[in-house]
Amino acid sequence: MIGVLVVDDHAVVRRGVVAYLEALENVEVVGEAANGREAVDCLEALEVRREPLPRVALMDLIMPKMDGVEATAEIARRFPSVRVVILTSFGEVERIHAALENGAAGYLLKDAGPSDVAAAIHAAANDDVFLDAAVARRLAQKMRSPQSGVAGLTSRERDVLVLIAEGCSNREIAERLVISERTARTHVSNLLSKLGLRSRTQAVLAAMREGLVDPPSTYGRR
Repeated sequence: MIGVLVVDDHAVVRRGVVAYLEALENVEVVGEAANGREAVDCLEALEVRREPLPRVALMDLIMPKMDGVEATAEIARRFPSVRVVILTSFGEVERIHAALENGAAGYLLKDAGPSDVAAAIHAAANDDVFLDAAVARRLAQKMRSPQSGVAGLTSRERDVLVLIAEGCSNREIAERLVISERTARTHVSNLLSKLGLRSRTQAVLAAMREGLVDPPSTYGRR
């Protein structure tokens, strides 16, 4: 029997997923959570009580308090026996990459068929990775047409680059973009790596060179 934790901030969606999973053979819903923080707390409580952990967490991506990517990373670090499958409405390549890089064992869009959901859960339980067809196509297209430089940044990374050029700290970036400071640090690290830069100063120069910000006299630490 494959134990599954269902994580989604929309109660109606969550209940619908639970109802479908309960109809599957060899699958048992062992808990629900409304966000990533609740999911991690649920796993921690089970561990403290020495109860079996679910084998799979079926995780939404965009949620309050802790999003799916952050929760996936924490679950992979603290509860490695639990495999995370993302089930979301968001299929941008950068989100797919972020989820997989942080340990997700599958990525499904919410319009995926019931058979795909079941296949993803069984694949994750067997330490395999499952991507639905639409997600796999998007990744393949991205690999066939790679971009470099600022053009290779995601829209969020470009926003972060502009804020760096304005002199914002990681905390200020997090506040401006309504994300966690940890997520802001991740975006900064990723964009520096993609651009082959070693410092925020170099990032400022790159932003000016690409015309993303006004001349330096307008920006800088406040």
